[in-house]
Amino acid sequence: MFKKFKVYILFLSIVLVLSGCNLLSADNTKDTPSESPASEFTKSPEVSAPQPAPADTSKTEETVIPTSAPAKNPSSETREERAEEILKDMTLKEKAGQMFFVRCIKNQAPADIKKYRPGGYILFGDDFKDDTEDTIRATISGYQKNTEIPMLIGVDEEGGNVNRISKYPAFRFAPFKSPQDLYKEGGMELILSDTKEKADLLKSLGINVNLAPVCDVSTDAQDFIYSRSFGKEAGETAEYVKAVVTKMNEEGIGSTLKHFPGYGNNADTHTGIATDERSYETFEKSDFLPFQAGIAAGAGSVMVSHNIVKCMDEDYPASLSAKVHTILRENLGFKGVIMTDDLSMDAIKQYTGDEEAAVQAILAGNDLVVATDYEVQIPAVLSAVQAGTITEDRIDESVIRILIWKLNLGIIK
Repeated sequence: MFKKFKVYILFLSIVLVLSGCNLLSADNTKDTPSESPASEFTKSPEVSAPQPAPADTSKTEETVIPTSAPAKNPSSETREERAEEILKDMTLKEKAGQMFFVRCIKNQAPADIKKYRPGGYILFGDDFKDDTEDTIRATISGYQKNTEIPMLIGVDEEGGNVNRISKYPAFRFAPFKSPQDLYKEGGMELILSDTKEKADLLKSLGINVNLAPVCDVSTDAQDFIYSRSFGKEAGETAEYVKAVVTKMNEEGIGSTLKHFPGYGNNADTHTGIATDERSYETFEKSDFLPFQAGIAAGAGSVMVSHNIVKCMDEDYPASLSAKVHTILRENLGFKGVIMTDDLSMDAIKQYTGDEEAAVQAILAGNDLVVATDYEVQIPAVLSAVQAGTITEDRIDESVIRILIWKLNLGIIK
């Protein structure tokens, strides 16, 4: 009996020892690094989880603002929050200035930055004449050092008839060729290599936006816009636009789809008012397609023409038409920056005055006003806000979009 009892006690002891080992093993598993808070944060980047040290937090912030990102990138919410933070610290004057993408007047550019706080400068051919890569780089760097919010620096380097930089031997051995000529010589492969070369050149100088590609559909050599277009029907033009915008995004250079809603066979708006008589169905089946392709590819901005498109708005040029902007936002689903063509063109000057044009452009829904007469137009917009004609909320909507574009491009960190 006693022997049996001793065996039973020994058996119970062995069971208890084994159970204790298992429990100890389970406790150790809970402390393994693979289940740490940092691992949980990695699995769900949308959730703001606490970090083990400040250094880890800074690393996370650096990764959520890429130089180029698709519209549905998970970090888009973070960029919007960053834009909201910047907006809170801006004065009304700074916000109004941010809405102007202005023609650079070289001899007064630094002073104008301090006085008007423009969102960006557009450089033309004369800005590169008699200069070198080094001098242009230093000049643009000087502009950026003079501003609290880094600027968009843009050019029209379309290729062919419109080259601001490459027409000077100091910057390239020959001007960039037109999309039509490139395609004839080497198809889409040559167009993409050309797009990369343009981006590399522009970025090396400090330029962050190329006002391209031209999305207008034109197959008639008699059309004003033909030589600047891809020269193909809508479907092929859409493929061209998609490829170019995708490559520009990969290279971290800002793109601008132009000239919405599609130039067609209209006259030159640089020299006078142009009226488009075509049906809305024509735009749906043809002209909209390249813009839709560019938007889907992640284009950061769209430029609106000065044509009066009667099927959309009989009374206003497209750039000043709220109806046209509604179509771009709601029908085509564009969420980025909308800008006017230059308000100094005769199509606008013959239609309305400088001050009224800028105010109407913002009321219509433009985020950026492309302006040569900014010295008149920026004060006019400020006065319109103070008078209640334009609400400050309306200004804020556009400034947020502009700041997000700058964040996407890595202009603002």
